[in-house]
This record gives sequence, C-alpha cells and structure tokens, in this order.
Amino acid sequence: MSTPQPPMPQAAPDRQAAPGPSFPSYTSPIPVVRTHLGHAIASEWTKMKSVRSTMWTLGVFVLLVVGIGLLAGAVVAGSPSDLSGENALSLGLFGLLLGSMCIITLGVLTTASEYGTGMVRTTMTACPSRGRVLAAKAVVFFLVAFVVTLVSSSLVAVAHVAMLEGNGAADPTGGEWLKATVGISLYIALLGLLSLAVGSVIRHSAGAITVMIGAVLAPLVIALFMFARSLEGVRQALLEYSIPNQLSVFYTQSLSDSGPSGWDPLWIALGVTAVAFAGAFALLEKRDV
Repeated sequence: MSTPQPPMPQAAPDRQAAPGPSFPSYTSPIPVVRTHLGHAIASEWTKMKSVRSTMWTLGVFVLLVVGIGLLAGAVVAGSPSDLSGENALSLGLFGLLLGSMCIITLGVLTTASEYGTGMVRTTMTACPSRGRVLAAKAVVFFLVAFVVTLVSSSLVAVAHVAMLEGNGAADPTGGEWLKATVGISLYIALLGLLSLAVGSVIRHSAGAITVMIGAVLAPLVIALFMFARSLEGVRQALLEYSIPNQLSVFYTQSLSDSGPSGWDPLWIALGVTAVAFAGAFALLEKRDV
C-alpha cells in the first residue's frame, strides 16, 4: 500500500495590473474653448438668416417702405401742386408707418416662436446662460432691423428729393437728412427691440403681436374719439406721445405744437425699451423654460 503524498502548495495568481490599454486613446480635433457672448451672437445670426419667415418679413418691409414711398412721391410729383418750400423727406413717413408692423412682428417672433415650437429647450441646453441668449437675440435683431431700415429709408429719401425738385420742395438740411435716415432707423429698431422684449415676457406670438399693435395704434385711435372737454388733457397727451406722432417728429410734422420734438422720441423709445428688457431679464431667470 502506497503512502499518501501531502498536497503541494499552489502558486498565488499574479494580480499585477495591466501595463496599459491595448488600444490608442482618442483626442478630439475640436478645441475646447470657454463660450462667450460672441458664440451666442453667431448662433442667433445663423437662426435668423436660415429661417424663411425672416426673409419674407424683411422683404415685405422693404416692399412697403420703398413701394409706398415711391408711389407717394410719384403722385405728388405728377400733380400741379406747389410744395412751397416744404420738406420733401416727409413723404417717407407713410411707408415706414405701415412697414413698422413687419419689424414688430419679426421682433416678437424672434423670441416667442421658440417657446411655441419648443426650440427654446435646445437653445437653453446649448447655452444655459439665459441672459446671454436674450442679449444675443437683441444684438442681432437690432443690427438687422437698423441696417434694413437705414437702406430703405435712405433710398426713398434720395428718390423723393430728386422727384420733387421741380415742385418747389426745399433742399433738406444736414440735420433733416440725419433724422430722416439714421434717426428714424434707430427708432424703428428700438420699436422692434421692445417687441422682442414683450415676446420674451408673454411667450406667445399672437398675444405679443396683438399687444404691440395695440400700443402703436390704440392711443391715437382712442384720442380721436375723446370729444369731452374734461378729457382734453388726456386726449392731447395721447396724441402727442402716440407712436405715429413720434415717427412724424423725425420728419418735422408733429400732430401738435407741443409734446416731443427733435430727438425726444428716440430717448423715449430708449427708456421704454430699457425698462421692458429689465423686466424680461428678471422674468427669464425666475421662470422655467
């Protein structure tokens, strides 16, 4: 009978870590940079120029301003009436007053449309800084609205001066040229910025557009039907500070002898827009998207 052999001790397994991965590491060729306002502006510019409704709205605006302006100039130039030294640039008011509705609509849609389609969630995911997003929208919209209005109003102004030269119209001064081109363009752009802020506050396209159209037309329409003598002060204030009257101030054709004059409408629009944007920024940080 054989003698049982004692069990042989087993070697402990080698638990040393592997020297490294068997495959090469991946490095993205896209540089990682800290985002800033410039990136948000580039994103908003891409959105604005790629949306078909933006081009249609701006195209209708140019058509109204230039078309109605040239039509009014042609009618006056073809009539035997003598302008007796009146400012020829004033005929550009009709097209701009109607065309401002397009800028108001585009300003509202710049913010409110994203809430209606749900695109705002994607926007805020890409850029969690809500204030930066609203600031980028404001910068891009203001520049686009100002440039388009400046080109359109300047074209109409040059055409009116040339068309009405033989009807006794006075040559505009440098200050009148500046107000009828740069001044009115700044005012229209600020009116669009106000619409953008209202769209951000209300977050509903139709509702915000209705509010802005009411703000433009309601004071003047209400004042026209205030016949009571006791309401004379209210009626006069509504006439003087209505948006159509403020637009006419840039063409030296105010509806009343008192009220805003010179560059006053621009400072009024700047103050109202600043207040509206302060409210929009405050609500944007408190609300959910």
